Amino acid sequence: MEFLQNLLEHIVEIAILFFEFVGIIIIVWTGIVSVYKYVRRSKETRIVLAKGLALGLEFKLGSEILRTVIVREWKEIAIVGGIIVLRAALTFLIHWEIKEEEKGIHIDK
Repeated sequence: MEFLQNLLEHIVEIAILFFEFVGIIIIVWTGIVSVYKYVRRSKETRIVLAKGLALGLEFKLGSEILRTVIVREWKEIAIVGGIIVLRAALTFLIHWEIKEEEKGIHIDK
C-alpha cells in the first residue's frame, strides 16, 4: 500500500510541475505576442493579453488543485486554499475584463 501512495505522490508532483510549466510558457508567450501587437497598435492587444493570462492562470490553478492531494498539514492546506482563492479571483476578474473589452470593440465598429 505504501508503494502505491509513493507512486501517487510522484505522479502528482510530476503533473504539478507540468501544469506549472505550461502555465508559465503560456503567460510568457502571450506577453511576447501582446508586446508585438502593442507596437503594431492593434486594437485587440488587451483582449489577447487577457485571454492568455486567463489561460495561463487556469493551468497554474490546476496545479494548485493537484497540490491539495499531497499536502499533509492543516497549515499547508490553508496556504494552498488561499492561493486557489486568489488565482480563481484573478481568473474571474480577467474574464470580466475580456467581456467588457469585447463589448467596447463591438461598439467601436
